[in-house]
Amino acid sequence: MPDEFIKLLADSQRTLDEGFVHLPPNPETPLGQEAANILHRVATRLQDNYPYAHPLYAGQMLKPPHPIARAAYALAMSVNPNNHALDGGRASSAMEIEAIAAIAKMFQWPQHLGHLSSGGTFANLEALWVAGQLDLNSEGTPKAIAASDQAHYTHSRITGVLGLPFISIPSNEDGRIDLTVLESLLATGKIGTVVVTLGTTAIGSVDPLDQIVALRNKYKFRIHVDAAYGGYFTLAANLSPETRAAFDAIPHADSIVIDPHKHGLQPYGCGCILFRDPAVGRLYKHDSPYTYFSSKDLHLGEISLECSRAGASAVALWATQQLLPYTPGGAFAQGLEAGRTAALKLHQHLKESPHFITPASPPQLDILFWAARAATPEASSALAQRIFDEAARRDLHLALAKLPVRYFPQNIWKDSPQTAAQTTVTCLRSVLMKPEHLLWLDQISQRLDAATVACLGSIPQ
Repeated sequence: MPDEFIKLLADSQRTLDEGFVHLPPNPETPLGQEAANILHRVATRLQDNYPYAHPLYAGQMLKPPHPIARAAYALAMSVNPNNHALDGGRASSAMEIEAIAAIAKMFQWPQHLGHLSSGGTFANLEALWVAGQLDLNSEGTPKAIAASDQAHYTHSRITGVLGLPFISIPSNEDGRIDLTVLESLLATGKIGTVVVTLGTTAIGSVDPLDQIVALRNKYKFRIHVDAAYGGYFTLAANLSPETRAAFDAIPHADSIVIDPHKHGLQPYGCGCILFRDPAVGRLYKHDSPYTYFSSKDLHLGEISLECSRAGASAVALWATQQLLPYTPGGAFAQGLEAGRTAALKLHQHLKESPHFITPASPPQLDILFWAARAATPEASSALAQRIFDEAARRDLHLALAKLPVRYFPQNIWKDSPQTAAQTTVTCLRSVLMKPEHLLWLDQISQRLDAATVACLGSIPQ
């Protein structure tokens, strides 16, 4: 692959250079042996990383960018376009608009306003910034933003930055937002926007968007969907009926965030914010005396809070979409389905093991978690840490997560005096987001079992 990748990139670079061959020659900055030595040092230092691209890395949500995304990004960097304005990124701005339209079409939005961002955090900031200007009470002050306690922590942080009230809604035993508590608060009229998470970063839980849309028929509020992690699963054919119903309700949301740098096979950072009503663009209106002068068309910088943005991100995303379109049943969708199948199979393996405790419900997407079997949550947490370390020594890289004990069946730790609802346990966690994880599942299971037995000393009878 490296030789093929370099050849593909070199051939494409020659084609790009031909477009500027009419210009007088501009001497290139020589690199020389010193630069080569520095790059070798860089490569050596980068070895101090976990093997994120390998299927035996099954820890955090790190998915390698597709080779065509890497090549397109590198190619665009020889121009280094800035998609803040058409003057800084003519071709890349057009590619961004087309790439955004492909994402909107995936969510069944024929009309939309949106752009790429540096990531989900800034994309969510823009969504809540818009919500704060539209959702006002009778005194003209912003209503509250509500989100599950399993929503990403940036929502409470963002509302603090924006000066908006924030309400945390408890989650149920499946990690979804508690609808009973939510409705009781909606009835007070204090909530202006509900953040619905489709794929929490901790356990991949999917809030019941379809039921929240139904609540909107009774109470007036906006719906913002944070699908930074899980958004692409709208293409997957192997979701549970409950999860499928949530994704099918996406067209009824007011705004959506999705991160192509997660399941979209893109390099960091590539987030995306979409609004269903293009009229919210009026909230972004501003004038710049120096940025816009070559076109009267709408500039991406006029519908974004960010200014300079990497046009290379748009080029990489556009190229990937051309190779792997967002088609149900297509190669891109099949990759998502493979990750979910791998998570379900590993969950079943863990459920049958005498060494582990699994949650009552199977994974909703491709993230799963489990606890080490021990007498108390404290002992379970300590054992999970040892298994995590031993698995890494065997080149299997997992993750750890501190989660509520209520996510597990009742009376698992009945001998423990700490049975309060707020009790947590450190769990092992795995994100099986690479399509190759399904092919490597036997290796993953075997190394996990071996690490666990090594930590226990012997298999319990």
